Amino acid sequence: MISFRHIQRHYRLGNQTVTALNDVTGTIAQGEMIALCGPSGSGKSTLLNILGLLDQQYTGEITFAGMPYPQQSLAAAKFRREKLGFIFQKFNLVPVMTACENVAYPLYLNGVNKVQQRQRAIAILNKVGLGEFVDHFPDTLSGGQQQRVAIARALVHRPLLVIADEPTASLDSKTANLVIDLMKQLGHEMGTTFIIATHDVRMASRCDRTIELLDGTLHSVQQPLTVMA
Repeated sequence: MISFRHIQRHYRLGNQTVTALNDVTGTIAQGEMIALCGPSGSGKSTLLNILGLLDQQYTGEITFAGMPYPQQSLAAAKFRREKLGFIFQKFNLVPVMTACENVAYPLYLNGVNKVQQRQRAIAILNKVGLGEFVDHFPDTLSGGQQQRVAIARALVHRPLLVIADEPTASLDSKTANLVIDLMKQLGHEMGTTFIIATHDVRMASRCDRTIELLDGTLHSVQQPLTVMA
């Protein structure tokens, strides 16, 4: 599904060069739920940003379903809209949009007509247990409900890959477990791959496999991830 080979990412900090990622290489299969772990500063967010096409200032090679990642900005933007979904720690819902409108927004960006936008948004909100909240605004929902809206938004256009950054960090244990179960269930149903940066042992223990980064290098991998020379 996703292959990344010899990924390097360097930043300039004054007169110094800081290495965020150093020769990170591996493959992830379709439909897997991967926990990307490591301490702060280990390179997790950098790798997420690269795999999510939010940062293209890297060297190395990434292929997605056998095709190279797009390099031009317009092609990268189209790829993000059509193939990728994103889930964030702080939910990142638009406060002036209802739950249904937030979920439908990726469909709007992809040119889906208004009737289908609402139908598909309501259908996936029902899947995440929020069918009665479709016309509620984010500030009337609990944190767990907002994160379920964010999951629905990430999956409504059936992306091949979902990038998630600390999706359970601000949730209590009961709500976090519900969200983890939901992500895993829907991801496996749809054949969607999840790559999840997390410090949360609840999240990591429930994923299919774990990749650990340390100081920008691949420190350990829970098998059977294929690591290439």
